Amino acid sequence: MGIYSQLIFPRLLEMSMSSDSMTGYRKQLLQNVTGDVLEIGFGTGLNLPHYPAAVESLTTVEPNGGMSAIAQKRITASPIPVQTEQLSGENLPMPDASFDNVVCTWTLCSIPDVTKALQEAYRVLKPGGRFFFIEHGLSDESGIQTWQNRITPVQKIVADGCHLNRKMDALVNEVFDEVTVEEFYAPDLPKIMGYFYRGVAVKSSA
Repeated sequence: MGIYSQLIFPRLLEMSMSSDSMTGYRKQLLQNVTGDVLEIGFGTGLNLPHYPAAVESLTTVEPNGGMSAIAQKRITASPIPVQTEQLSGENLPMPDASFDNVVCTWTLCSIPDVTKALQEAYRVLKPGGRFFFIEHGLSDESGIQTWQNRITPVQKIVADGCHLNRKMDALVNEVFDEVTVEEFYAPDLPKIMGYFYRGVAVKSSA
């Protein structure tokens, strides 16, 4: 990873993802997370202050080592035991059925092999475990889709691999047994950036 990815992008991400509206989305998504949790794409740790008391432990994976300097202050302040791993969500070293819940926020857009990462999330979940996610992705408007497809090659360069045009509900549905998802535009973002998918996917207990 270059200087931009390691030093500049983490600080841009911290600023852009710290708004009141983004914080509100985090709080709403995380309120029902419990037990032993894996977070894929920990970034600068913006989710950490919003995990409820029902979370017993948190394991995080993040491939960009430049995020850790910013995240550390939140880890230090957290009452939750946190174990951090600098690696990709596509190849997790954890055993099968290790976690009660897996969390992923605005991360699936940037993982090169997103299906593999979702399969790994499914694998490490206990039977009946839940995958909590909020992501931006492909709009349901054809005109917006056209621009998302045009801009994505540039977006991947400036935003550390981020795609604007992934259909997140279909990707999650390919892997999980039961998926509940809400799709909406974030009112304070441009439509090409702000078409959100928020949901919970469940691994069968059978």
